[in-house]
Amino acid sequence: MKIVVIDGQGGGVGRGITERLKDLKGTDDQITVVGTNAVATSNMMKAGAGAGATGENAVCFNCRGADAVVGPVGIILPDAMYGEITPAMAQAVVNSPARKILIPVHNHHVHIVGIQPKPLADYISEACAAVFEQ
Repeated sequence: MKIVVIDGQGGGVGRGITERLKDLKGTDDQITVVGTNAVATSNMMKAGAGAGATGENAVCFNCRGADAVVGPVGIILPDAMYGEITPAMAQAVVNSPARKILIPVHNHHVHIVGIQPKPLADYISEACAAVFEQ
């Protein structure tokens, strides 16, 4: 399974996702991290991802071949993360045939009804478990 983790800003959410996925993944699972900027990519790579890339084209390219895309909900919202998510990035994630596992992060000015407030670590654990559910 090819798992793509996408994050921006400082890459903290993506790093947490990558660390948790490393604990859960099977031997055939590949984790690729894609940051909207070099700092995010670097921080996610420190969590032990197999590969990493940065920028709009990297998001678009890696979403095409992914089995699962994991990240904060902002990766599907154009101009989210203070403008780091371009419309092309958001479209690439949404149009990807991969399963999308999104973590609600409250600073995207989006309120998703029915989502109970939890610590970020709990959302990350739930999201990573969902990657391997069928």
